[in-house]
Amino acid sequence: MIEIYAQNIEDTWFAIAVNQQQIITSSFGADQQTTIKNVLSNVPFNMAFQAFHEPVPSAKNVFTILKRVYDGKKVDANLSLATAHLPAYTKKVLKTTEAIPLGYVTSYGAIAKAVGGGPRAVGNIMASNPFAPIVPCHRVVRSDFTLGGYGFGLKNKIQLLSREKQGFSSSKIIEVNDEHLTVFPVEYVLKNCAQTILRKS
Repeated sequence: MIEIYAQNIEDTWFAIAVNQQQIITSSFGADQQTTIKNVLSNVPFNMAFQAFHEPVPSAKNVFTILKRVYDGKKVDANLSLATAHLPAYTKKVLKTTEAIPLGYVTSYGAIAKAVGGGPRAVGNIMASNPFAPIVPCHRVVRSDFTLGGYGFGLKNKIQLLSREKQGFSSSKIIEVNDEHLTVFPVEYVLKNCAQTILRKS
């Protein structure tokens, strides 16, 4: 039985669907109804679920971690995500995205280069990310450091990235699944956004 919980933390709603110790899906948003709807849309159709008003201690721990991610803070916890029902390519893209370190971004094309496929295929998976913000799809941008899309709105994407600034100044290469992924300081995106706003004003 999948258990669904929602909690408001400092004016942001977080919702999760869990099965024992595994997270089936997670979401966040400005209102309870939309956030729960997002979670329900990612619950496998053949699994029974029940919504609960009061989170159990393990769910409260997940909410604490979600809030830390949302606030741009480092998270050391290793959450168990239920991915067995997902297509193999989706799992590879999500795992690679999850590996993007705090303070960095990468591009749709860079992920595609690391896991195969094309940038559009990666973008489609980012658009339906079932584990936001645990799998930080907000850290995936276009190759020119413009924001690209974001299911929770571009304003939210820039706010999330702004909170994740770590003062890094150069790119680096990380290894994921024996493949190399180039990541760039989030400041590259924030600087680009600021220049775009200046040009438009």
